[in-house]
Amino acid sequence: MNTPRWVKRLGASLIIGGQAIASTAKGRINPTDLFDQLMEAGPSSFLIVLITGIAAGTVFNIQVAAELSRQGAGSTVGGILALGMAREIAPLLSATLLTGKVATAYAAQLGTMKVTEQIDAITMLRTDPVEYLVVPRMIAMVVMAPVQCLLFFIVALWSGQFSSTYLYQIPPDVFWTSVRTWLSTDDLPFMLIKSLVFGLQISVISCGWGLTTRGGPKEVGTSTTGAVVMTLVTVSLMDVLLTQILFG
Repeated sequence: MNTPRWVKRLGASLIIGGQAIASTAKGRINPTDLFDQLMEAGPSSFLIVLITGIAAGTVFNIQVAAELSRQGAGSTVGGILALGMAREIAPLLSATLLTGKVATAYAAQLGTMKVTEQIDAITMLRTDPVEYLVVPRMIAMVVMAPVQCLLFFIVALWSGQFSSTYLYQIPPDVFWTSVRTWLSTDDLPFMLIKSLVFGLQISVISCGWGLTTRGGPKEVGTSTTGAVVMTLVTVSLMDVLLTQILFG
């Protein structure tokens, strides 16, 4: 019985990720390429995170605040929004956005380099392709995923406060008091831990799928799609596990 190709590619991605982590631990980092990747995973993605954060906070409030206000529990809106965002929505949605924006770029870039034999040329020059190509991308995602998640969380809270005040007449001080009351000291650190793990997954799987691309240019698109699907599936499964460990 033949092993499905996606299983082989997932195994190869894990090995590549292990090599990248080992190279990072030894300090083998290309600073120029790292800066470029930080810009792609960070500032270049801020706008889409900003817009989605505003929409998520407003929509969440429209669904929740209206019902709670009718039941006389409008003072709990801020706390429920903050709790939902910190524990689940912010890390998962920001990871999904980064998968669509950054993981596709990683898989396409490395897949193109693989099918045009640029990876072979790098190897012939006695340069480790994992060290040269994967390490900067992995570090960029591990650094920027928590930053993007925190930005998403802050923007969603402010948009939630704005919408609850102007649509449901909940005073700002009541909203923020509820946020402080409901959020525990562990919620924000755990949110950032989640997003850091998701960032690591996104970079490892997208780079792994790119480096294991076979065939011609047509396969680059297939690899990119496969990387996105596998990333979303594994991030969702990891989300269940981390939620149980951190908040269970």
